[in-house]
Amino acid sequence: MSTVMLNSTPVSIGGRFPRAGETAHSFMLVDIQLLDVPLSKFWGQRKLIAVVPSLDAAIGLTIARKLETIGYLLKNTVIMTVSVDTPYALSRIMDSEGFRKIQLMSTLRGRDFHKDYGVMITDIPLSGLMTTALFALDVDDTILYSELVSDLNAEPNYQSALDLLDPPAIVVTEIEVLSVE
Repeated sequence: MSTVMLNSTPVSIGGRFPRAGETAHSFMLVDIQLLDVPLSKFWGQRKLIAVVPSLDAAIGLTIARKLETIGYLLKNTVIMTVSVDTPYALSRIMDSEGFRKIQLMSTLRGRDFHKDYGVMITDIPLSGLMTTALFALDVDDTILYSELVSDLNAEPNYQSALDLLDPPAIVVTEIEVLSVE
């Protein structure tokens, strides 16, 4: 079992966190149209997968906005933000934020994702949510980068993940979040 911090308080995380070099565990998530989406749908493309507690939480929306900006610079890469939010909430956020480059996914029917990706918060009152994490996968679903973010309210190291994509993707030090009007 792992531990992350939230406001200086340890939070227990269950499941098995995958490591670089392993093959990513298959999953079934739900998109904003309530359709099941398996990992295999993205075979042959690189994948950047961010896990967040909720897109209604400030950190979740911050990460999604940063990934949306990064998405405009990447080729042959699917970018997903995974949360426990309902597809209805994700659709509302997608529309209000004007997201076009990222896919918002729900664990509505894919609760095994929590355990299989080692992001399951087990402590009450947050049990059922997921902690913040980032994964980079190559075209054949080999994990190139996996980060369990040490603080629930912190952003992952985007640059480390992008550096391991083949070929290396981009440098994000100068990227600012685009505002959609």
